[in-house]
Amino acid sequence: MDRGTLADLTAFAAVADRLSFRAAASQLGVTPSALSHSMRQLEERLSVRLLHRTTRSVSLTDAGRRLLDRLRPAIGEIAGAIEDLNQERQRPMGRLRIYAIHLAAAAVVAPIWKRFLSTYPEVHLELALGEEVIDIVAKGFDAGIAPRDRAAADMIAVRVTGPMKIAVVGAPTYFAKRRPPRTPEDLARHSCVQYRRQADGKQVVWSFERDRKSRQISVDGRVMVDDTALAVRAAVDGLGIAYTLEALAEPFLHSGQLIRVLEDWSPSFDGLFLYYSGRRQVPATLRAFIDMIRTARAPAPPRRSRQNPFIEN
Repeated sequence: MDRGTLADLTAFAAVADRLSFRAAASQLGVTPSALSHSMRQLEERLSVRLLHRTTRSVSLTDAGRRLLDRLRPAIGEIAGAIEDLNQERQRPMGRLRIYAIHLAAAAVVAPIWKRFLSTYPEVHLELALGEEVIDIVAKGFDAGIAPRDRAAADMIAVRVTGPMKIAVVGAPTYFAKRRPPRTPEDLARHSCVQYRRQADGKQVVWSFERDRKSRQISVDGRVMVDDTALAVRAAVDGLGIAYTLEALAEPFLHSGQLIRVLEDWSPSFDGLFLYYSGRRQVPATLRAFIDMIRTARAPAPPRRSRQNPFIEN
């Protein structure tokens, strides 16, 4: 069925409901003569008369009545679908699918998802994690969260974190037995939780910076992981000192499960971006998600751009 036939069927239903070309034309925003012409074209295409009409009145033929009985449920479904879209445009609802690197899920999504879902009870959040670069549109995702260079050139990228500062942390039970390090070089006397990136298998060298002086420290320890959340968990369990991002360690620092050291040596790295396709008609659900992230962690652009060692390229 072409779009013209569908439009004519909708117009026929309007005429049949009101039995008046003038009233139906006013509802549809067309002239009575244009509406009459559309009805003649519809009858010619269907090869059946649908309406009896004179200069004073309009009535349905038997064929027209049977067609109207079949059309009404379908037109009601279409009207309902359009109304649902109008409601969705006005308030967050439906499924929101996000593709994020593991770091973004822990540092950006997890801190706000409870409040987001409580605020918008009609939203269902689907979060998929991965480090590889994918076409989020082809895969059916509404948005992705990763470093800015993961977004295609024609996508919109919105900063959702400011600079991501490093935190060097250990458990109180660990430091009860060993003196906390005061300089990066002191780490040679400590057991450190080592981190190996999944994509290239490289072990992360711990970088430090203070007063424009940089240090690159290769650490040793009995535990090596390839997941940032596990590195923090190992530190909480007293297995050694972890080199992680402040956003990931923050809940454990607040609860007293971790203690921070070498803070004056801790550098910052460029933050993360949420990216999506198209500037117009951003879904209300996605817009609410972006707004909540930005409100929770008002991001400011970094003073200088450094490569985050935990992000795989």
